[in-house]
Amino acid sequence: MYYFLSVLSSVDASYSTDVIPNMLVNFISKRKVISFYGCATQSFLAVTFGTTECFLLAAMAYDRYVAIYNPLLYSVSMSPRVYVPLIMASCVGGILHAILHTVATFSLSFCGSNVIRHIFCDIPPLLAISCSDTHINELLLFLFVSSIEIVTILIVLISYGFILLAILKMHSAEGRRKVFSTCGSHLTGVSIYHGTILFMYMRPSSSYALEHDMIVSVFYSTVIPMLNPIIYSLRNKDVIEAMKRLLKKVGVWIK
Repeated sequence: MYYFLSVLSSVDASYSTDVIPNMLVNFISKRKVISFYGCATQSFLAVTFGTTECFLLAAMAYDRYVAIYNPLLYSVSMSPRVYVPLIMASCVGGILHAILHTVATFSLSFCGSNVIRHIFCDIPPLLAISCSDTHINELLLFLFVSSIEIVTILIVLISYGFILLAILKMHSAEGRRKVFSTCGSHLTGVSIYHGTILFMYMRPSSSYALEHDMIVSVFYSTVIPMLNPIIYSLRNKDVIEAMKRLLKKVGVWIK
């Protein structure tokens, strides 16, 4: 679990680093400019980290299923030969998905407006300003995003279906409470993240709305990466105890 959380934190930090610095510069600068290659790089990294997080959340759901449904064999079932390939596959899947959309998007012609009505170089606003036929791009975006969403959400649902069966077999109320506490943070993170992704990408560029979509983009590029450490850490006793020990060392006492 901690390996998955550490990779998830790294992905969130990288995602925010890709978007926030340039966004803050644009907020305080009169000349809001990004180069063509800079835009392509930002778009590639955003899709890479966003897709990788989808796969990681699905892998974490499977990890929770193994830990709860068969806890005695957890260390064997989730050994390094299992979780390392899962993490690597998530990263490779994110990179391949990003290459597809980056190449397809930046092969288009942008002969009209060069003003991106967005906080960063995301795929939908780029398609909206292209003077080329973007039907193929929109189809690719819909097919691949929907496929990734369906597969990852199904993995989460199936994993939690087995977890629910395990909960129903438990006779201890304390055991059920621990399971809900363990899974509640992950379900919260999955629901928030997938909800924003579905809203942003599962629709044609003709329905792109500046005000609403910019707010949603700020949410999943900045707010969610900040929320994830809070969601996962504050419900984890080991993390809370480690924080208490750290604060005691600097002279702060927490009861």
